Amino acid sequence: MAKIDPRTVASLLREYAQRASMRGDNPYRIKAYLRAADSLTALSQPLDRIIAAGALTKIPGIGDAIADIVTKLYQTGTHPSLEKLREDVPAGVMELFAIPGLRPDKILKLHQALGVNSLAELEAAAKEDRIRPVKGLGAALQTKLLQNLAIVRSGETQLHLHKAAALLEHAVKSVKQEHPDFSRVEIAGDFRRGCELVSDFALVAQGRKSTGIEDTTLRLVVTDRKHFGANLLEATGSADHLEQLKTFAADKGFTLNADGLHRGRKLIASATEEEIYQALDLQFIEPELREGRDEIERAAKQKLPALIRDEDLHGILHSHTTASDGTETLEAMAEATRRRGFEYYGVADHSQSAHYAGGLSLQEIAEQHREADRLNKAYNGKFRILKGIEADILADGSLDYPNDILETFDFVVASVHSRFKLPKKEQTERIIEAIGNPRTTIIGHMTGRQLLRRPGYDLDVDKVLKACAKHGVAVEINAHPWRLDLDWRWHQKALDQGCIFSINPDAHSIRELDHMHWGVEMARKGGVPAKRVLNAMRLTALLAHLARRRQTS
Repeated sequence: MAKIDPRTVASLLREYAQRASMRGDNPYRIKAYLRAADSLTALSQPLDRIIAAGALTKIPGIGDAIADIVTKLYQTGTHPSLEKLREDVPAGVMELFAIPGLRPDKILKLHQALGVNSLAELEAAAKEDRIRPVKGLGAALQTKLLQNLAIVRSGETQLHLHKAAALLEHAVKSVKQEHPDFSRVEIAGDFRRGCELVSDFALVAQGRKSTGIEDTTLRLVVTDRKHFGANLLEATGSADHLEQLKTFAADKGFTLNADGLHRGRKLIASATEEEIYQALDLQFIEPELREGRDEIERAAKQKLPALIRDEDLHGILHSHTTASDGTETLEAMAEATRRRGFEYYGVADHSQSAHYAGGLSLQEIAEQHREADRLNKAYNGKFRILKGIEADILADGSLDYPNDILETFDFVVASVHSRFKLPKKEQTERIIEAIGNPRTTIIGHMTGRQLLRRPGYDLDVDKVLKACAKHGVAVEINAHPWRLDLDWRWHQKALDQGCIFSINPDAHSIRELDHMHWGVEMARKGGVPAKRVLNAMRLTALLAHLARRRQTS
């Protein structure tokens, strides 16, 4: 059999993992297969060359055992173990793995009990109410399936930002090693634009244009220094932005293409993106804003905002410790935050109704506050732990502690963690009620979405934003890469309403503190300036803001 392309190998490896998971194979081994499949979607060199050089194990997630499987898949298009697994269930059953949150054991049950062999058959079974009566499946799963069928992945190469970052960083390193003559290699595509999900793995390199790189899963554009900016602009996109920019250029008598900006036969600008925008009398448009909305119109009026940067943030709010469901102590999390150059760390463990997450009892709150006081005394004003809580918003919109307890905190993050399926009107009124509570400082992960897992609650976001603006409650940009909630597409609406934001990692470990960067990316994509972000305040200013809120409550 002829050798196959890397994306097909990745698809086969993913199928191998999925079939093994239905058989109850080791879950850690399954995750390793899936991670390796992801890595194969962003190769910077031809797969045959990597195999010939014995370099498969240098790819993230690929060890010796998986390297053997990948080699066999590439050379033959199959694997003996895969063929054996294929005897268990038909190929169409694999389609069900595209449903977010549907476990392998449930997929197998759907196949065995109801004869479901495809997404179409699954949808029919759900709509015909055939899933509800089956023991081990039930009404809740049937409802969830009908919801999640609407958000089936648009493509199996779509990755969360943090996963795409790891693959692209490895790709850049590999390209530089393979081509030392490249003086510059930049990430482009939808990752450079800060998209919450990434499918376009693209790099632009400066080198000899004749350099050919084929049979890779990575889109690599090679150009010279003179045309680097034009190629970077083209490779970054989006398609809508480029189309509008080319139309704008044409209206001014120019022609814009991947080779640069021309007037007639004369090349006007091409070396840098800045030169191209400047030649068109446009304010420089940051990559995150290039989505074909109103950025060109605003750039023509020099009205684009100065977007927030990582270094503009001075502290972290909304983070968890071992007091609830985190993996590190308060002291360890605070120290890790301080080492990262921040001025303050806001702990916000779960509240008492969150039994699943070890929510804090009144005694545990008192103990945590005493620990925070002890640590703050040792910091002697050089760093500050702020006492917060992530209070559950109950079904009636009240918060999860009485007011006298809520008043003991420096800040309160109010979040929904239950009753996700309330009707739109009730869910909206519930959250607005919590916003109206004068002890609420921040509304956490407003819509509750989890990317590629579940949609957000049915919610009137516009009404919620108006309530946040009215009561001075900050809208969280939850930086966890599975959430990135509130969606950046709502940020301009929030700004127009007068809202402030808070960029929070929702960290449950020290490593997750670094998720802050993804929150900044989302804020930039939404056009948010630093002056509208709560934790872009220095400690003194933030303490004054929090004190004013407590005085008016």
